[in-house]
Amino acid sequence: MWRPASGCGPCCLPPPAAPDVSAPRRIGRLLGVLGMLVVGAGLAALLPVLPAADRQAALRGWARGTLRALGVRLVVRGRPPRRRALLVANHVSWLDVLAVLAVSPARMLAKREVRSWPVVGALATAGGTVFVDRSRPRDLPATVARVADTLRAGHPVAVFPEGTTWCGAAIGCRPGRGFRPAMFEAAVMAGAPVVPLTVAYRYAGDPSTLPAFLGAETLWASLRRVLAARDLTVAVTVAAALHPADGADRRLLARAAEAAIHRAPPSPGTLRSAALLPGPAAGAGFGFGTAREDRPTGTGLDLAA
Repeated sequence: MWRPASGCGPCCLPPPAAPDVSAPRRIGRLLGVLGMLVVGAGLAALLPVLPAADRQAALRGWARGTLRALGVRLVVRGRPPRRRALLVANHVSWLDVLAVLAVSPARMLAKREVRSWPVVGALATAGGTVFVDRSRPRDLPATVARVADTLRAGHPVAVFPEGTTWCGAAIGCRPGRGFRPAMFEAAVMAGAPVVPLTVAYRYAGDPSTLPAFLGAETLWASLRRVLAARDLTVAVTVAAALHPADGADRRLLARAAEAAIHRAPPSPGTLRSAALLPGPAAGAGFGFGTAREDRPTGTGLDLAA
């Protein structure tokens, strides 16, 4: 079983502090989130019968409404893609999923277990989520093929190629091996652009790890921090699209996208080579590792290789 791990721990989170908002307001936010989950349950029944444009508008509205209920302000920089694309983003928090859907509604890539989660599983299934079994590495080529077929059908697909959440602040905490290249092969197969998205959080105007979902922390503990924050902002920055040519190297493409998101200068020729150099054939060697994480991390909506 492939399970990526970050170097994050409790020290990556801000020290405990008194809530910024009153108890009644925190309760009001929680009730608002529960209300949005009820709306999501109804939406799950409607999405399969809605036209594509209406489906995207409904998902975008639901995600933005849920962020508002949580007290999180959304800022978008750049122009989201209007057509099919492989959207790739860094992964800090469970809030990342809402942020991506609020900017550019897409079919997510999620681990198989998400399908059984109350409400969220039904909504993910209705939204066209591509599920992957991370305990079966041999199934990865078939998953890549399904993502490629989804892209060919004109649907955007969103993935978190780091494979797990991390604080986003300390270089030493980044998951080993960086962006996993497997799903970039789907973009090459489908001839679809890759659009890097940078997700960043600010608390009281300063960069913060407050919304991060790390280590053995429970979702409830992370949710309580978010509900108690008065001035929390999530910014999604849309970078220029990468357009892979036929036979482009998925590994170079992954490195180019990673450099665009983390603002690290790519190695010489990476951006050019990602679009020009042929790579391994589809289904061959997707870089599955054997490392096992020592604590549960991630939201479940993570890239599997």
